[in-house]
Amino acid sequence: MKVFNTMTLTKEEFIPMHTNEINMYVCGPTVYNYIHIGNARSAIAFDTIRRYFEYKGYQVNYVSNFTDIDDKMINTARAENITVPELADKFIAAYFEDTKPLNVRPATVQPRATDNIPEIIAFVQDLVDKGYAYESAGDVYYRASKFDDYGALAHQDVAEMEHNAAGRLDDAEMDRKEDPMDFAVWKASKTDDEISWESPWGQGRPGWHIECSVMATKYLGNHFDIHGGGIDLAFPHHTNEIAQSEAKTGETFVNKWLHNGFVTVGDEEEKMSKSLGNFTTVHDLLQEIDDPMVLRFFMATTQYRRPIAFSEKNMTQAARNLERIRTGYRNLKFRLADATPGQSAETDAKVADLVAKYVEAMDDDFNVQNALAAVYELVELANIYAEQTAVQSETVTNILNQIETLMGVFGVDGFDQEEEADTDIQALIDERDAARANRDFARSDEIRDELSAQGVILEDTPQGTRWHKA
Repeated sequence: MKVFNTMTLTKEEFIPMHTNEINMYVCGPTVYNYIHIGNARSAIAFDTIRRYFEYKGYQVNYVSNFTDIDDKMINTARAENITVPELADKFIAAYFEDTKPLNVRPATVQPRATDNIPEIIAFVQDLVDKGYAYESAGDVYYRASKFDDYGALAHQDVAEMEHNAAGRLDDAEMDRKEDPMDFAVWKASKTDDEISWESPWGQGRPGWHIECSVMATKYLGNHFDIHGGGIDLAFPHHTNEIAQSEAKTGETFVNKWLHNGFVTVGDEEEKMSKSLGNFTTVHDLLQEIDDPMVLRFFMATTQYRRPIAFSEKNMTQAARNLERIRTGYRNLKFRLADATPGQSAETDAKVADLVAKYVEAMDDDFNVQNALAAVYELVELANIYAEQTAVQSETVTNILNQIETLMGVFGVDGFDQEEEADTDIQALIDERDAARANRDFARSDEIRDELSAQGVILEDTPQGTRWHKA
């Protein structure tokens, strides 16, 4: 199995550090607002990766944090006249509410920065003691230039990074720092009413980057398999995580760095972000779409490193493609009613070949698009087998189970759910069947049109009339 490591910009063989176990950390959202589609893309991408590891038989220790203290949290809480913890509670609850319909499974552990303040203070103190960090006017900064290969993950020139950093600083911050590239691991309180904690450097709060180093090493150890997040986090966030973590522990922090691509919007394919004001929240979108599985399918079946162009057109196409798979599943499941015992060795061999094709694609850096092509072939096989005069139950069940399982890796489920019973619809179908038997085709067509107006699709098969909602 190979994964693309952002550190080396190459696909590398992936071998977990521990047999049958994978330790994985993914940066979660800052909970000052509802998550937008870009946030959901990261959550879905790494949930899909986690699911595939589990499909392969690994136990996955999956840690994903909530950033519940930073400037945005403080400013938003003030604007809403609530406390920062109240704001965090509100939007952490909203995160779970909005990701549940998308079938994003909760992480093994989902820690909050504010629940780890003693550990953060101890971590910062260790950096100070080792000479990697220094106090200045109540702030504590990390000496970026002291760490060898700083910026390696971002593949940026150090001189250019230093120049760019200097351009972003005001005079006061320049005076506090030894070097423009130095970054805050602890921030002094700016006002008396600001949420803060007592520390060796006075009242303050954690810097953004330090929290992930602390929580990742706390729950997964100093050295673990995979760290993930959006590609925009490679610098400075993940770059700084590496520097401060390895300075403290003296060990390699992470073996493989995986980063998902952006979600883009508009004709110019501009990155979706809250700072640009061009975002769509998942909370709002879920009020507009009938089937959250369409959004999950749309996101999960684009290879995680590629950008996703979010548009009504692309969502509509995703809905059609998902319905194509569901229809193939339903076509074959309907045949269970008249299937005979036994199996078709020839068909089962074709199924096995397609499953192997799926695995081969996913083993190649989670190439979900090629894997989906194997699912489409499986659905085509299901349709062909469903049309045979006689089918065998074990083979029917095998195909159905494989469609469910492979789509389950993408986080798309519900294939085994029957349409809700509707006695009125069934009564009309029974009347139509009787009309057809009596060659009353005018009444038969009239009933079909009546049901079609209600969004009911009829399928006439040799085994009887099937129906499902459009």
